[in-house]
Amino acid sequence: MHRYANPARFMRMSARVTPWLAGITILLAGAGLYLGLFVSPADYQQSETVRIMYVHVPAAWIALSCYVGMAVGAAVGLIWKHPLAHVMTKSSAPIGAIFTFLALLTGSLWGKPMWGTYWVWDARLTSMLVLFFLYIGYMALNNAFDDPGRGTTASAILVLVGSVNIPIIKFSVEWWNTLHQPASVIRAGGPTIDTSMLWPLLLMIAAYTTYYVWVLFIRMRTDIMETRLRALRMRQVHEQAGS
Repeated sequence: MHRYANPARFMRMSARVTPWLAGITILLAGAGLYLGLFVSPADYQQSETVRIMYVHVPAAWIALSCYVGMAVGAAVGLIWKHPLAHVMTKSSAPIGAIFTFLALLTGSLWGKPMWGTYWVWDARLTSMLVLFFLYIGYMALNNAFDDPGRGTTASAILVLVGSVNIPIIKFSVEWWNTLHQPASVIRAGGPTIDTSMLWPLLLMIAAYTTYYVWVLFIRMRTDIMETRLRALRMRQVHEQAGS
């Protein structure tokens, strides 16, 4: 991975990989949606509302995974001062915020028919809402300074401090008596979901993951090109001022 931690190498590698990611995402999403919406059975308790799971669970997965990736990028950027790590962290934030919002929204739509309410201050729901605010706070802090370097450092520290919320989200259904149901996919003893529902769900999780990497590469490439353009303009300004 260190070989590709160079912006020039990353640009060449991502240019080759991005079209493949787009194609794989479309194939996985198509298969997952077809199996989830038309082949998998309705749940004996949740009836057709169980199909929200095929959108909600992958969104929650990306919301958490994206933040973990940001925490790693922030740590690498702060310790080794590698600019590509900060670019990855910055580019991930809007994606993570959108998927967190999608997880909260679809969870509320599922909660109304199942729990009788769109929202409760449940441990899992509340910690996911905190995650959404962490994404928003990171983006606001990153753009709050006239000096981009100070903004990058301050927002990276915020990401690392906020990473304590990730295990709280994951284990909230085990640590507290919560309205949210326990984990049914990633758990000790294996998944508790029937295979007719598990496979469409895994396909959708894979589709969301490749989509995240696809969009992340596009955003990182855009950020790198904008940085190069700004540097080129600054050089031209200095050359004109010196002539």
